[in-house]
Amino acid sequence: MRRQLLKQALPALVILAAVPALAMPAAAQAPAAPTYQQPPQPIAQILDSKPNPTASLSPDRQTLLLQDRANLPSIAELAEPMLRLAGYRINPQNNGPANSRVTWLTGLSFQTVDGGAARVVAGLPADARLTNVSWAPNGKAVAFLLNTPTGLELWTADVASAQARRLTGPSVNAAAGSGFSWLPDASGLLVQAVPAGRRAAPDVTRPPSGPTVAETGGRAAPVRTYQDLLSNAGDEALFDHYFTSQLTVVPLNGRARTLGQPGVFLNASVSPDGRFILQTRAKKPYSYVVPANLFPADVVITDMNGREVHRVADLPLRDNVPTPFDAVAPGPRAAQWRADADAVLVWVEAQDGGDPRNAAEVRDRVFMLPAPFNDRPRTLVDLKERYSGVQWGRDDVAIVNSRWFNTRHETRTLVDPSNPGAGRVLVDRNYQDRYNDPGTVVVEPNARGRSVIRFTADGTKVFVEGDGATRQGEYPFLDTLDLKTGETERLWRSAQGEFETVVGILDDAGRKLITYRESRTDPANLRLRDLDGGVTQLTQFPDPAPQLADVSRQLITYKRDDGVELSGTLYLPAGYDKDRDGPLPLLMWAYPAEFTDAAVAGQVVDTENRFVRPTGISHLFLLTQGYAILDNPSMPIVGKDGAEPNDTYIEQLSASAKAAVDAVVALGVADRDRIAVGGHSYGAFMTANLLAHTDLFKTGIARSGAYNRTLTPFGFQAEQRSYWEATETYNAMAPFTYANKVNEPILLIHGGADDNSGTFPVQSERFYAALKGNGATVRYVVLPLEAHGYRARESVGHTQWEMVSWLNRYLKPTAAAAQ
Repeated sequence: MRRQLLKQALPALVILAAVPALAMPAAAQAPAAPTYQQPPQPIAQILDSKPNPTASLSPDRQTLLLQDRANLPSIAELAEPMLRLAGYRINPQNNGPANSRVTWLTGLSFQTVDGGAARVVAGLPADARLTNVSWAPNGKAVAFLLNTPTGLELWTADVASAQARRLTGPSVNAAAGSGFSWLPDASGLLVQAVPAGRRAAPDVTRPPSGPTVAETGGRAAPVRTYQDLLSNAGDEALFDHYFTSQLTVVPLNGRARTLGQPGVFLNASVSPDGRFILQTRAKKPYSYVVPANLFPADVVITDMNGREVHRVADLPLRDNVPTPFDAVAPGPRAAQWRADADAVLVWVEAQDGGDPRNAAEVRDRVFMLPAPFNDRPRTLVDLKERYSGVQWGRDDVAIVNSRWFNTRHETRTLVDPSNPGAGRVLVDRNYQDRYNDPGTVVVEPNARGRSVIRFTADGTKVFVEGDGATRQGEYPFLDTLDLKTGETERLWRSAQGEFETVVGILDDAGRKLITYRESRTDPANLRLRDLDGGVTQLTQFPDPAPQLADVSRQLITYKRDDGVELSGTLYLPAGYDKDRDGPLPLLMWAYPAEFTDAAVAGQVVDTENRFVRPTGISHLFLLTQGYAILDNPSMPIVGKDGAEPNDTYIEQLSASAKAAVDAVVALGVADRDRIAVGGHSYGAFMTANLLAHTDLFKTGIARSGAYNRTLTPFGFQAEQRSYWEATETYNAMAPFTYANKVNEPILLIHGGADDNSGTFPVQSERFYAALKGNGATVRYVVLPLEAHGYRARESVGHTQWEMVSWLNRYLKPTAAAAQ
């Protein structure tokens, strides 16, 4: 696997070797060693600034946990060993997730919700790297993993003393998840541990004993473009080695004890009463075409000694799920514990064979089975759409959610678990409709640490929180909902010009709240808000990028030729005066979205009350270099009269882009000869298409995109049909098909280890070859070791340098010539 990574990195080094040429006159160009470039100031300075802490509220609502975050990792950290196995990326040195998937914490602090001083947790090693912090159900401690050179250790930190201590050695196996969970009584933790006496990893460098063979017997088995799959017997051996763990109970005080035999545990959850463990154990034969969560698996319940007491399901390999997004595998799925009961098993089964193309009155059925699991299961509720989750409340209240992607419809059904079999619809709506979103029921941890519905003091109402989207902006709110009458009462709404969200409700009347509050000029900070009194500021996090404080921002609205309402956020550099400075070079950065309703597609929400500062590879950093930016201009692709949205993708995309260009030109902030378009992922796909099918833009920047839709033949983004069902649409949408039509310069950037479905690095590699072969002006940059989003400080800085240099060359020709 290591050799595979090095092989992938080599092309990137060759490409980066040519990088300095951008900044030198043609006569001075010369071969140079491959090096990362630094972006101009103040971009580099902002990238190196310390990020503000994150915060979480304890289950007992008495304490805030402040978590200090590490800044961008170095490329050396990303270069640490990494294995790609069955859809996971792991670090074999610590048996946890690869560094590309971890944002390390560097310290912890506790602070009371009444505004007392924060107390730094003591006892941690110098230069500690922490992850997976989890509150104890009683709110008296947190547990977390600490990284060491040889593995992940389990630690706890006590709230009262603010002191940390180690519970285990470097033995936690976090390859498939967090690696641990609290016992309901907070007396200890259930840990997935590396089996005692595990030998060295198998040697997979030896010559193979034979070919890798795949064969099908005529059974249809469509699969999407998954990444990081097993590919040979060596991968299988490594998967077994690193994903096999031993369930172990680790008490806060006392000796650890093992439960049952080691296995490849993908999930392990203790029942709310602490008597049973619901487990999912993957088993052979493994597959080379789907990730581990679709491998054959045993779903079983054991007691706390590891003895099996009930078999929930013997799941086969699930490599034949139909391609529509509303399709699911047949058989039991979504097995879970009912959060508000002692030990009640809940699961879902499709009643249409899992195929949405089959006619069925009932799509999904939700079952319940209480301990000791000997009775026949009871039907909690039948659903006309696909199950999408449940909020548990008490014996007579639960809310089951269902959705149907094809229509963008959702239903929320109130059910009575004590009298199952029917329900009452609470919400029936288009889930893309932001203006009419009633919000979601508030859930908070109960005494056992399980998320349950938060009721008012008299138990007749529940709390509801929502984004409060309006044309003028988002103004979050807190309501109560009477479950009998369906009537709501507004308790609180974010003030005009502010964006304030509820973190936690401190009392049963909903009068005392912990909130995050921000405004256009103030960064997000925690507050204690008493609706009958005043406000206490709990934190004083600073502006992480004061250099951008004076940037101007406004929502602009305009219409497409077919009447669809569009909008975008226009950013202008600090100190810019249109009358004095005239039009600016402008970058339009966008990401298309599919809709079934033109009215919903045209909804406009202002961001004037939000605190906006760029981080990482954000295009907004270009504001510091004299560029105007039209951020997230609407690019809706609307399916009308039953037609699929993508059947008119190019026409609608081009019309939206033309409307956006016309709008910024009419405002006088941009001229038509100095506008660029850019995007990441599906936005890169959009960028390539706009350069191929329009002459609206001078140049484009496309990062980590997919350009050849024959490489994603069983669906992509919101396209549900396969290539063979919609061949014409696939070909028409693919910019690879029209590489000979791209007559504007394009910058392609891609992570060399892209892990996103469909955006394999070969997408940019082959698109570059197609463009080059057709005489296009194109630059192709591969960032070694980077996934779909770029994380290393060197990669992030270099990406910013590439974008600035490219736009300077094509939108500021005089500036580029003077370099």
